[in-house]
Amino acid sequence: MKRLMFVLLVGLLSLALIQCGPTATPAPQPSPTEAPPATAVPPTPTEVPPTPTKEAQPKVLRVAATASVTTWDPSASFSTEALYMANIYEPLIWINPDGTFKPALAESWEVSEDGLIWTFNLRKGVKFHDGEPLTADAVVKSIQRTIDLDTGAAWIWWMVDKIEAADEMTVKITLTTPYPLDRVAASTYAAWIISPAAVARDSAWFEEGKEAGSGPWMLESYKPDEEIVLTRFEDYWGGWEDDQFDKVVISIVPEQVVQAQMLEGGEVDLALSLPVETLESFRANPNFVVYEDATLFNYVGFMNVKKPPLDNKLVRQAIAYAIPYEDVVKVGTGGLGQQARGPVPHGLWPYSDEVFQYTYDLDKARELLTKAGYPKGGFKLVLTHAAENLNEERFAPVIKDALAELGIEVEIRPMLWAQQWELAKGDPTEAQDMFLLLWWPTISDGYDNLSSMFKCEEKPFFSLAYYCNEEYDNLINEALRLTATDPKKAQAMYTQAMNILVEDSPALFLYDTNVFRPVPTYLKGYEYNANYPFSTFFYPIRKTQ
Repeated sequence: MKRLMFVLLVGLLSLALIQCGPTATPAPQPSPTEAPPATAVPPTPTEVPPTPTKEAQPKVLRVAATASVTTWDPSASFSTEALYMANIYEPLIWINPDGTFKPALAESWEVSEDGLIWTFNLRKGVKFHDGEPLTADAVVKSIQRTIDLDTGAAWIWWMVDKIEAADEMTVKITLTTPYPLDRVAASTYAAWIISPAAVARDSAWFEEGKEAGSGPWMLESYKPDEEIVLTRFEDYWGGWEDDQFDKVVISIVPEQVVQAQMLEGGEVDLALSLPVETLESFRANPNFVVYEDATLFNYVGFMNVKKPPLDNKLVRQAIAYAIPYEDVVKVGTGGLGQQARGPVPHGLWPYSDEVFQYTYDLDKARELLTKAGYPKGGFKLVLTHAAENLNEERFAPVIKDALAELGIEVEIRPMLWAQQWELAKGDPTEAQDMFLLLWWPTISDGYDNLSSMFKCEEKPFFSLAYYCNEEYDNLINEALRLTATDPKKAQAMYTQAMNILVEDSPALFLYDTNVFRPVPTYLKGYEYNANYPFSTFFYPIRKTQ
């Protein structure tokens, strides 16, 4: 599941690249002391025995990552396996770091004047890894499979009325309401196009470690929570050059400190999640180029509105005023971030500076607690966080110490992400009181953040404060419908909704993150794309020497 957020990201993302390729095993040769086989014919005096040639070793990119795999089904994927999906599969179009779009499986696309019909003209000559050709029918069946499964991030196609093949290489998508479908078609989830031969397969087939993509890399092998090996797809439509890698070997290393040691020691070429404490040492190391980028990741701290005393809005507001946000950012990321303003991070539409932001104010916090009937606190809260997330591990004690100033005792309970999430998806009255979460958007639209984390849910999934406000839901739904036709009005409605959310305070809006990634000077082609926050694209990466 997505975002899963997986916390790990956390410290967030750092890169590591490598090369790899199959190693050919030379045929056994007789040793100098062995007699040749009886049938061997010695060379005549005029013959010169051939000189043995050394088999070229594959170029392997070695990567350390925290990304575990929750599913191999590209239609259901909604979590950290996005790192692998983005290298194995392709969407119709890609979104660039600057928010513009570029061709992927579609060479060009158009939208009707009323915004209801999108036409995608497909790239010719594309093959899937199983040899099947890319056709309009394949795209239609692929997207329809994702919609029909109705799991993961399938909701991103909510506005689709009909998908059809206008001809062999043209796909026409008709919408129920105008919407910028390019954002959806370029999503990091639920937009992957799969081979028509795999459309009828169920998720169990994919979970066997099988894939059906058209991207530059094929899945060669998978050891759960240990290692993933990708090998180049020789028939990739983008082609290959001599300085590109043959293989990518990704070691799944949950510990950020260990990733840093592996990168510094030359065991890996890229490390995708490093402790912030190592930033200065990498900056000072002439063997690395350090990339620093803003991301669309942000941290929230859900407060369980179904359990007392957090069912009292005044208590939640008091806690929000008791948090030293600058300290949380400093301790959690070494300053590589900024206090959040609601759940939509800086740089993602419809972020707004007009959304209210809590400040550190203990006097105000005490005043609100007194109004709520807890003048001296006197209650205990259980706060869970992903054990794999070093950032959360660092700043959780800051929250604990801050609330202790109000007489509130906090028990910090680290849990593996999967366990933390399973607990939270159960009965809210038996779940945690506070839940730290690292979130990133499914598509480049903040509606994802606003809906996935805070809309009413009959059964908890990612709305883990268990918050439900119909006015809020109606506002963001109407804003979504107006996105394409009246973005100014949509922005105003989103801002109104976000202020309602902050007023109700079902969560602590902690901070938006930046990321740093040291890349060895012997590599080139690395680029961070905030629109694919948990993906690193290996295809462009090459060796400089």
